[in-house]
Amino acid sequence: MRLHPLFTVAGLLSLALLSACSRPEPAAEPVRAVRTTVIAPATAGGRVEYAAEVRARTESRLSFRVGGKITRRAVDLGDTVKAGQLLAQLDPQDLRLGEAAAQAAVRAAQVNYDLAAADLKRYRELKAQGFISGAELERRETAMQAAQAQLEQARAQAGVQVNQRAYTTLVADVPGVITSVDAEPGSVVAAGTPVLRLAHDGPRDVVFSVPEDRLNGVRALMDQAGAIQVTLWGEENKPLPATVREVAAAADPVTRTFQVKADVGRAPVRLGQTATASIALPRVEGVAKLPLSAVFESQGRSSVWVVDPSSMTVNAQPVQVGGAEGKEVVIVGGVQPGQRVVTAGVHVLTAGQKVSLYAERAAAAPAPAAAASAR
Repeated sequence: MRLHPLFTVAGLLSLALLSACSRPEPAAEPVRAVRTTVIAPATAGGRVEYAAEVRARTESRLSFRVGGKITRRAVDLGDTVKAGQLLAQLDPQDLRLGEAAAQAAVRAAQVNYDLAAADLKRYRELKAQGFISGAELERRETAMQAAQAQLEQARAQAGVQVNQRAYTTLVADVPGVITSVDAEPGSVVAAGTPVLRLAHDGPRDVVFSVPEDRLNGVRALMDQAGAIQVTLWGEENKPLPATVREVAAAADPVTRTFQVKADVGRAPVRLGQTATASIALPRVEGVAKLPLSAVFESQGRSSVWVVDPSSMTVNAQPVQVGGAEGKEVVIVGGVQPGQRVVTAGVHVLTAGQKVSLYAERAAAAPAPAAAASAR
């Protein structure tokens, strides 16, 4: 019996539709080969290092006590200065005129005082002879006292003007080194505007910053001699012992770290020299150490993949990280000794995924080659 062509086409279309509706079999999830390690009790300690800078114990921002135009700067950046040495000069012309006016006021007050004193002497003689009343003599005495007060006021004002003119010269109060120049000749500065920065001769500090989680440990080292070891960059000298002298009470608003100053006394260091401040960490027993590659973040927590030996599947286990020691992470909680933890390939794993140990696969790989050679 021969089928009509229309029936043949309809049958083919039905078969095509049925095949399109059927779903393909899902691909089997591959078994991942992972590197692992077995958790074993360990001891954590070591040292933590911070980049530091050598600074003077005392550093002053020098400025003029009066305003004016800078006409001269006698020192440059890095110069060593002595106490009393001239550093900078202002134009003193206006202050000289003020001093001259104050001296003239003193002379005028002196003349008035001399006249009042002479009048009082004459009026006392007239009172003794009975030519004037006691009230008139009291008025003369009051006038002489007022003239004396005006003379004292003029002298004090003249002294102020003398001091103001002397303030046009900026001198070093103590010996030290110029570490900053903030104004140049020709600049007009107000009173108190920083012009130079002077690092005083004397003890030196090593300054560095620590994060908040290390703050309590550093504060515990306060006043302990040699608690910090300082190594100068670019030099092969032995580490210098340093003592924590000061810890900032508030964090830096930008870096959110706390500044620490460690005293190195009069060690042979240079201002601004870069150094490494090393602090020994206390030894902690019963922790676990894992490679950095073993830890990942899951739901905002540090976690590791723990291998179930019975089913050879992995499950995420949150852990508590206590810090880092070299290229290893110190785990202080979350895992137990004897557990097998994945140390490589953590980024491609999912919860419940089957895995195989990389070392076992590597050991089984040469078997086919050996069988081929036996043939």
